[in-house]
Amino acid sequence: MKQEEILGRVLTERSLKIAVAESCTGGLIANRITDIDGASNYFDAGLVTYSNEAKTRFLGVPEDIIREKGAVSSEVAMLMAEGVRAKTGVDIGVSSTGIAGPTGGTKEKPVGTVFIAISGKEGTFVRRLSLKGTRMEIKKQTSDEVLKFIEDYIEGRLR
Repeated sequence: MKQEEILGRVLTERSLKIAVAESCTGGLIANRITDIDGASNYFDAGLVTYSNEAKTRFLGVPEDIIREKGAVSSEVAMLMAEGVRAKTGVDIGVSSTGIAGPTGGTKEKPVGTVFIAISGKEGTFVRRLSLKGTRMEIKKQTSDEVLKFIEDYIEGRLR
């Protein structure tokens, strides 16, 4: 059974609603979740907030945080997850922001640096990923990690 099918089953069993805010994954997470029949029972919305302006306009991420920490940071990932959760009123908000490459990396944040976050009633949690591969491989790996992260959250493995 695919990761997204298992996740869909768990979300349905627990009557949880989810929304995603994506940057570097460009909608791949939402696509994978909605590939499953019946996803409308647990999936509310997916926002691709690729530009810094979109992160501010749609998710309420303060411009000064983006300027100080960078769009690819734990702070921005957390604010994206909290923002999509607040805007949609769902149980779980999830986000991804990173550098999929092949350009855009720096010494501090090389290509493959990704932050994912999840926000729910237990709080907001963030993970930094250091991925390798092509642009599409990094996007796919990020979506895999997000689906696992959601499962960890639901099962109470994050604290």
